[in-house]
Amino acid sequence: MTKVKFCGLKSENDVAYANEFLPDYAGFVFAPASKRYVSPEKAKRLKEALDGRISAVGVFVNESADRVADMLNGGIIDIAQLHGDEDEIYIEKLRAFSEKPIIKAFIIKSADDIKRANACSADYVLLDSGRGSGEQLDFSLLKGIERPFFLAGGLSPENAETVIITLRPYALDVSSGIETGGSKDKEKMAAFMKAVRKADDT
Repeated sequence: MTKVKFCGLKSENDVAYANEFLPDYAGFVFAPASKRYVSPEKAKRLKEALDGRISAVGVFVNESADRVADMLNGGIIDIAQLHGDEDEIYIEKLRAFSEKPIIKAFIIKSADDIKRANACSADYVLLDSGRGSGEQLDFSLLKGIERPFFLAGGLSPENAETVIITLRPYALDVSSGIETGGSKDKEKMAAFMKAVRKADDT
């Protein structure tokens, strides 16, 4: 079964929708430059309202390892997603502070980026076309991937089924594709989950 991550949740309504459709992961963005930014305090409240079957993922861009670990160990999030320039030294440092899982995001522009993803020591890798760009990456570059991966960028209810059948990713990570006017759209979230389950049955 393909896993699903609804990313960029920032309101009580977003969490209520997630609880209804039960994606495997819910993402809270802690990068201040993002329009989907939430404070740790708000994320804590949202996490408390989140169905326990959904893992909360914190998305960070070049945040200090000790601050990320504080949020992992404090129960605000269950998994850390590193979406900046974090390297193997950073990952090793974070692991010294917390035993919780790590997702490392890679912006894929060439075969060399795939090689770096394959070699990464994080528990999971996420492949994206850009940092929250919402654009689909060049799938031909994914031929060399040798490990399960989260796929992000340009995903929607309209293309989720085809993407799964074509690439068989471990998980789909969607944000703008389930929004209307910058807010999470309940109907699009429902349609996305339906498309994923249909693909899994194919």
